[in-house]
Amino acid sequence: MAIKFKVLKESTDTKARLGELETPHGIIETPIFMPVGTRATVKAMTPEEVKDLGAQIILSNTYHLYLRPGHKLIEEAGGLHKFMNWHGPILTDSGGFQVFSLGDLRKITEEGVEFRSHIDGSKHFISPEKSIEIQNSLGSDIMMAFDECTPYPSTYEYAKESMERTSRWAKRCKDYHHDWENQGLFGIIQGGMYKDLREQSVKEITDIGFPGYAIGGLSVGEPKELMCEMLDFTTPLLPKDKPRYLMGVGSPDYLFEAVISGIDMADCVLPTRIARNGTVMTSRGKLVIRNGKYSKDFTKLDPECDCYTCKNYSRAYIRHLFNVNEILGARLATIHNLYFLIKLMENIRNAIKEDRLLEYKEEFYKKYGYR
Repeated sequence: MAIKFKVLKESTDTKARLGELETPHGIIETPIFMPVGTRATVKAMTPEEVKDLGAQIILSNTYHLYLRPGHKLIEEAGGLHKFMNWHGPILTDSGGFQVFSLGDLRKITEEGVEFRSHIDGSKHFISPEKSIEIQNSLGSDIMMAFDECTPYPSTYEYAKESMERTSRWAKRCKDYHHDWENQGLFGIIQGGMYKDLREQSVKEITDIGFPGYAIGGLSVGEPKELMCEMLDFTTPLLPKDKPRYLMGVGSPDYLFEAVISGIDMADCVLPTRIARNGTVMTSRGKLVIRNGKYSKDFTKLDPECDCYTCKNYSRAYIRHLFNVNEILGARLATIHNLYFLIKLMENIRNAIKEDRLLEYKEEFYKKYGYR
């Protein structure tokens, strides 16, 4: 099997755990944050830079790579690892969330999803089998089953229909995938904001049987309290001996909540996206570097950070870069934000090891400005 997982330690005062996830391209220490390289690149970064930040695994996107440059071209190049020169593990999502995001441009049927490209309006169709075929061509270490991401808010009837379709699609994905020695396949839990549907989804997806499980359909616009409630309810229902992945979260508070509930993996475009807009995460909270008050601030972005950006550049300089639209501004902010979250997860792993996770969370929240 491509994916092997073992729990090394469980937290004494939370549901958090330390783990080791073995993939064909390396071993990952969990809990882990995965930078997102949507189109076979973590925006503004070289793969070597991403590795130097401490990233152990990155995520790429099936939908976008299918449209451009095409999965067959990537297969011809020797697979995604070779194509983008990333030698560590890669997780590819199924394209389900992106297709769901197209709204009026897509039509969902039992067979799959017909949609129009957001690029040129051309018609396409992705079924569970097609999603696996694309991901097989990409050659990722971890593939995701094709699912329907239930929107928020949804009626109970729609959430149930959507969740049950996701279960049927998961079975089709597993039946179609054959190269289990080189590529793992994770199932995805859906069910909207309804606990009984989440419970049903866990049963149906775990009965199919996968080497790992993801919780989807959270952080899609619902209040934080509701997200945490669903997370706290769903995570403990998942098998203890398999990795658990919360899809699409990347703010420090959501990462803490995820780990405390027993999640092992998380990903989000947040750190790179806000970096390109001039917002950085620091130990004292978010900082909008474009603001005029930093024009003569010659200190580093974060007094507690030792990333490349903070070692070498001042707030005043980075603000100047953004104000004159220099690409280097976005690069330096991206380096800092990714390092910040990767380092946060390393600190969280150490806190679990030392049985002081809640204490560390309190320290972090107090400085960051969370209540």
